[in-house]
Amino acid sequence: MSTFFSCVKENKPTGNKDPYEITSISLSDIGGHLGSYRIIKVTRDSITAEKGTTSNQIHKKWASTISPDAWRQLASSIHITDLDYIKSSPSRQPMDGIDETFQIRTPKKSHIYVNAYVDTVHYQQLQQLKEQLNNILPEEYK
Repeated sequence: MSTFFSCVKENKPTGNKDPYEITSISLSDIGGHLGSYRIIKVTRDSITAEKGTTSNQIHKKWASTISPDAWRQLASSIHITDLDYIKSSPSRQPMDGIDETFQIRTPKKSHIYVNAYVDTVHYQQLQQLKEQLNNILPEEYK
């Protein structure tokens, strides 16, 4: 009689991530007569910023690590359950305006807001996030 031994590995479901955990944050300001842009992307361990103008093909990029405390401070200023109340506004780019776009990602959903500053009732937490990002960025990317 043969005896078989098997090693059983317990499989844990991969979908056990907290649906309210923020995985990334981005802010962009894009548009205007010269085609200017500023794009900031933040994850748990890094931050990148790009800026430039398409009309004269100027492009600058900066990247850095981010401390766990800085990430916690950024993420804690966002109340995921309140994000669904924020209202976007129409794009201003067709009129040579600049669009401000926030994107906040969780494992469950991407929250995207364009020109939400018009929603004066619910914009406050995005404004606070914007101010915190400016505190982390070098002066030339603010």
